[in-house]
Amino acid sequence: MPAQKTKHIKYLSIGQIEARTGLAVSAIRYYEAEELVHPIRNTGGQRQFQRADIRRISFIMIAQKLGFSLAQIRKQLNTLPKNRAPTQKDWERISTVFRAELEERLELLSRTLEKLDKCIG
Repeated sequence: MPAQKTKHIKYLSIGQIEARTGLAVSAIRYYEAEELVHPIRNTGGQRQFQRADIRRISFIMIAQKLGFSLAQIRKQLNTLPKNRAPTQKDWERISTVFRAELEERLELLSRTLEKLDKCIG
C-alpha cells in the first residue's frame, strides 16, 4: 500500500489506538488485515488512524462479545461511509440490524428456558 500524505486531520498512531481502546496492537493489525479498519500510511509507512476508528474498534469488540462473527461485523461496517466519520444515524442503522438479531436470540433463549423449566418440573 503506498504511503499517503496526512492532511490537516489529527491522526492517531497504532499505540494511541491501543491505549484508548485497550486492544493489543496485534489485534488492531489483525482487524486491519480483516478489512475492519482502514488506516492510512504516512510518508514513513506508519499506520495513521482517524479518531472515528476508536468507535469503530470499540464496536467490533462489543459485537464480538455479543457473539457476532467478523464476517457479520465486516458486512455492517462496510455500509459506513469511508470518506467521513460515521454519524449517529449511521451507527443507529447498524445497531438496528444487530438489535434484531439479538432480539431473536433472546426469544430463543426465553423459549429454551421455559422448556427447560417444564422438563425439570
